[in-house]
Amino acid sequence: MRIDKFLKVSRILKRRSVAKEAGDGGRIKVNGRTVKPSYKLSVGDIVELGFNSGTMSFKVLELKDTVRKEQADSLYQIICE
Repeated sequence: MRIDKFLKVSRILKRRSVAKEAGDGGRIKVNGRTVKPSYKLSVGDIVELGFNSGTMSFKVLELKDTVRKEQADSLYQIICE
């Protein structure tokens, strides 16, 4: 699954276009490497997402195309906020 789609499905970011902009701006790192929005995620990847106020790191636990809002946080585990 693409990183921009995962960020939207997991509801870490509200819109896929925002996730795309973050990737184009170099604010997404996977396993220590800056990636583009089209990067293919795998289970177990460590993602670091940069915001204006700081960074958020999480581990990908599961990849699904669609999930309910209540189950969205089961796709990842926050490591550091």
